Amino acid sequence: MSELVSTRIRSTAGKLGLPHLTESINEYIRRADEGKMGYLDFLDLVLSEELAIRDDRRFRQGLRLSRLPHHKTLDEYDFAFQPDLDPRKVKDLATLPFVEAKANAALLGPPGVGKTHIAVALAVAACRAGYSIYFTSLAQWRPPSTPRSSR
Repeated sequence: MSELVSTRIRSTAGKLGLPHLTESINEYIRRADEGKMGYLDFLDLVLSEELAIRDDRRFRQGLRLSRLPHHKTLDEYDFAFQPDLDPRKVKDLATLPFVEAKANAALLGPPGVGKTHIAVALAVAACRAGYSIYFTSLAQWRPPSTPRSSR
């Protein structure tokens, strides 16, 4: 590809907010040549890569703003630690049907059974799916105590 066209593509990609294309146009061209890609396949490759990078950036930013105490996933949860907990039910929750239904999911149990881990894992899954998330504790929801008036 001529240097003039390459420069023009980089400039246009920058104006369109496609920074990865700006940096990687030569790599895309090499991959297209090696794979003997047609024009549509090449365009699909470039757009898919840009979308994946944008989604990953959005996901990382969402996690940063979420105030989650940690970023654990369900893959890291030890279901053997809680044999009474049905892993299928929890994994079904991770497909986020309650979010789609605009409903709540309550995780109940004694301390130390992994409720926070599962809640965080569901939040991470929701963030990955494109939802905004925000973590808070019940203690942070309590209204400030009001001083009693003296009689």
